[in-house]
Amino acid sequence: MTGLTPYLHFDGTAREALTFYRDIFGGELELHTFADFGRTDGPRDAIAHGELSGSVQLFGADAGKDDVPLKVQGVMFSLLGTADPATLESWFAALAEGGEVKDPLQERPWGGHDGQVVDGFGVPWLIGYEV
Repeated sequence: MTGLTPYLHFDGTAREALTFYRDIFGGELELHTFADFGRTDGPRDAIAHGELSGSVQLFGADAGKDDVPLKVQGVMFSLLGTADPATLESWFAALAEGGEVKDPLQERPWGGHDGQVVDGFGVPWLIGYEV
């Protein structure tokens, strides 16, 4: 594996969040519970490690006792030009469900298209493309 891969610690919603992202972006999802890893610092069915591999790659887990749950400030995940325009528009719409559109996906004065959305798990996304 190469490149930067975000690793998100969720407040008990890792299974739901990673499944949500898999349903949007596609790819393969592996989930391993605290019980699978022999961890005793949380519920046995909590996610100790999850990995989404595909066009979008993410790692995630439920926050353990020494982890700080996800609170995203001052950063966003950029998916500029990572897929065809129709796919990016569908991703934007899906991420907006249960979340908040900060700036609609629209054509900009320079001819490109982009928009910003914060999904229901509090993760901010910048999605766009050039035609």
